[in-house]
Amino acid sequence: MPRGSEAFDVEGTFEASDYRYFYDSFLTAERSEQEADLVWRLLGLQPGLPVLDLACGYGRIANRLAARGCLVSGLDQSAAFLDQARAEAEKRELAIDYRQGDMRTLPTEWTGRFAAVLSWFTSFGYFSDEENRQVLAEIARVLQPGGRLLLDLQNRDRLLRVFQPDMVLERDGAWLIDQLHYDVLSGRLHTRRMILRDGRQRETHFFVRLLTLPELRDWLRQAGFSQVEAYNEQGAPFSLESRRLLTVATR
Repeated sequence: MPRGSEAFDVEGTFEASDYRYFYDSFLTAERSEQEADLVWRLLGLQPGLPVLDLACGYGRIANRLAARGCLVSGLDQSAAFLDQARAEAEKRELAIDYRQGDMRTLPTEWTGRFAAVLSWFTSFGYFSDEENRQVLAEIARVLQPGGRLLLDLQNRDRLLRVFQPDMVLERDGAWLIDQLHYDVLSGRLHTRRMILRDGRQRETHFFVRLLTLPELRDWLRQAGFSQVEAYNEQGAPFSLESRRLLTVATR
């Protein structure tokens, strides 16, 4: 199993072509619009506000926020995803500052720039605990005083209660197979992912840190955030039965 952040390879783990092939079947345009609505509401966004989408991927949410009038920046490690994000933004005539970079060390010129930062669809937790905390501190640095962070994570408590060691996606004879293992000592969910597509087989390993709400709240406060609110995937109050843990933290 991978033990440190150096084991996490964004380009290899979330290879753009395979990711879009399997995930686009349920990350539909309709769902993406609904999620953009939720992000807009929870962050209290307005046209003209500077917003950072951290680990923005192919711009699924960032482009929609820009279309509603926000001044959007997006950062991701994957050059392939960023190429797709820029192409879609250009097609829609959207001005977005897309950059390739590492969320552990955000650009110095971003200090105090953003009214809101978004980390969507389990984009946080892929490093060591120390580095995950560093990410939160970097987010606090680039937020304006009173700025807000929205983190969208899995609900650890529910996931473990209904835990299934295998997840399988199939599309037109191609397969994505995840074998899952939860490490009770580290709090990490380890994934062995196998992809069978177009006559080729690819395997990768990665982990993500699963956090309880109290643990995440402590991390956020230690990073410089004050008020921390928690919601479910529909923006209602968070509970043990929630599929997702959405936290809104104010700097």
